[in-house]
Amino acid sequence: MPKQFLNVGGVKPPGYTHVVTSPPGKMVFVSGRGGGNPDGSMPADFETQCVNTFEDMKRCLALGGATFDDVVKINYFITDMSLLGPLRLIRARYLNADNPPAGTLVQAGLIDGLLIEIECIAVIAE
Repeated sequence: MPKQFLNVGGVKPPGYTHVVTSPPGKMVFVSGRGGGNPDGSMPADFETQCVNTFEDMKRCLALGGATFDDVVKINYFITDMSLLGPLRLIRARYLNADNPPAGTLVQAGLIDGLLIEIECIAVIAE
């Protein structure tokens, strides 16, 4: 049985899915990842931090044997809701826009200089 992407009332919200069901499989949990550069420095701009974060997520998923196609739940933490537009543009490069995972967006106070943090859950079907 493949993953199912279900929405209340059949209305698809922008950029996420209300409910995702998945067949049994190996679960991969990726804890919050931030937008720092590989050398440990922190870029000042949101777009660079966002790309860095998704690239780091890709590496973390690969460590568990998963890809972005296996993600069933993703949580975004950003410091300013005005950053949602740029986040959506960059996110579209990584996640399936037709069947996006269930998602949550939270405005949060993050550590100094960090503008975005992302965590996710992936399921690799048996």
